[in-house]
Amino acid sequence: MEQIAFLGLGHMGAPMARRLLAAGHPLTVWNRTAAKARPLVAEGAVLAGSPADAVRDADVVVTMLADPAALGAVADEIVPALRTGARWIEMSTVGPDPVRELAARLGAGVTLVDAPVMGSTDRAATGGLVILAGGDTAGVEHVLAHLGTVTRTGPLGSAASLKLVMNAAVIGGVALVAESLRLADALGVDGDTARTALANSPVGGAVARAFAEGVHFGTALAAKDLELATKTAELPALEAALEHYRRAAADPALTHADISLAAARIRTS
Repeated sequence: MEQIAFLGLGHMGAPMARRLLAAGHPLTVWNRTAAKARPLVAEGAVLAGSPADAVRDADVVVTMLADPAALGAVADEIVPALRTGARWIEMSTVGPDPVRELAARLGAGVTLVDAPVMGSTDRAATGGLVILAGGDTAGVEHVLAHLGTVTRTGPLGSAASLKLVMNAAVIGGVALVAESLRLADALGVDGDTARTALANSPVGGAVARAFAEGVHFGTALAAKDLELATKTAELPALEAALEHYRRAAADPALTHADISLAAARIRTS
């Protein structure tokens, strides 16, 4: 079994790392807040003191980080420490440019795969994620199989691009549902009736996500994803949705809360 280093133990990273540990892989973990690693260490993972220490002996490196800045900071530390033959699975939602910039920094002896995921914490815990994978996945598909189903998207960076497209649709859709329910409230339409009607309409998936429970996609992260998207193309509807999420994320009670709570705020604000 390959030695795996997993960096980033947030709401998604921790259950994903646990899946790899349960599959029998020797696992070294690192997180900026070390306390988040304690449950995994109790289950047999080894806690590294730095990103470089985590990857030094790793056959496979997995990064699941918050944003391009976090990925860049970690990359600065681990690129010089990667061993020849290592495979790096980059699973953060950062857009294609950071992925391609990262590939340019790596030597020929390291293989980079961009593999962001669709799905929330519930699917991360059960291995039911949809993994969008760009680049050469041949050496890591058996590792990814512990986390979910792999959908090949094309060359390196293509998965990161598609993830932005899909997240923009989901996050924007949730904001649209919230505004539609605000309109229903303003018109005096019964809230439950409006919700049921919308759930049975073409936007039903967004309705389900707007009222989801037991899952987590942080509001600040949603705003980050829309910022990445709106920097890429002129997207007036998504720019309006971004302002909703920015205002919600500015509330300390909502910054790290699931977007379903942001949707409730959008409905009433």
